[in-house]
Amino acid sequence: MAIIEVDGLVKRYGEHTAVNGVSFAVEPGEIFGILGPNGAGKTTTVECVEGLRTPDGGSIRVCGLDPHREESELRELVGVQLQESELQEKLRVGEALELYSSFYRDPADWRELAGLLGLGGKLGTQFRRLSGGQKQRLSIALALLGSPKVAVLDELTTGLDPQARRDVWDLIEGIRARGVTILLVTHFMEEAERLCDRLAVIDSGRVVALDTPAGLVAKVDDRQRIRFRPSAPLDDALLTALPEVESVQRAGGRVVVTGTGNLLLAVTTTLARNQLTAADLRVEQTTLDDAFVALTGRPIDV
Repeated sequence: MAIIEVDGLVKRYGEHTAVNGVSFAVEPGEIFGILGPNGAGKTTTVECVEGLRTPDGGSIRVCGLDPHREESELRELVGVQLQESELQEKLRVGEALELYSSFYRDPADWRELAGLLGLGGKLGTQFRRLSGGQKQRLSIALALLGSPKVAVLDELTTGLDPQARRDVWDLIEGIRARGVTILLVTHFMEEAERLCDRLAVIDSGRVVALDTPAGLVAKVDDRQRIRFRPSAPLDDALLTALPEVESVQRAGGRVVVTGTGNLLLAVTTTLARNQLTAADLRVEQTTLDDAFVALTGRPIDV
């Protein structure tokens, strides 16, 4: 049974409809991503899931509870990392963790959690002196203090440098390994591909696609392209005869082979059989970014 069920969610602000009929379900243990450009309705959707906003239509169940009517019960089951959150500048890491743990009936061991998230050596450090990555680790720790069944993480790596972002990704995968279901809001394609089991692509308040990252890509174009320089003259017929190959073209001394299936193995095996090698070989395929543009008609940062 789904741990999160959203059915026909509608949320309006005056005459503007921010979320217009959004539906999806999240299975226990999933990392489920909500992907879309800024202003698409992602954050409004998860704020309704969290119980922070009241829907104007549709229904939501989280762990079998209505987030609006059973908010107090839900707080014990759902941990939330908001898109923007700040603590008092002089508050120390240990003080924040101890304070927030007091909000729960059965909190996690905050010292152990700090150690797991790489904050064990920062318990006496003031919030203002933390790096961006450390602040995000603390934000995640605060979301996990109640030992939640579900963690909602909203744009948690925005503003981080590439290494800090990858460190946070490792943390998220570790959290899922502990049995926590994760609802992840992001507009980073690489983040979505790396972490998410399934994705709901939201654009202009609607779900325009829902599938695994690979499934979204395959719906748009599952072809691959291989570019290389052959070590000796190559008869195109050697490759066009392969069932995996759709076309062979030439571009500036390179051979460009387009096809499907296990194209790379088929091409390299044929080359080797004919005493040819492929120099400067590159494999290209449709990306999640390409799929998003095909689904919405625009890049994600617009």
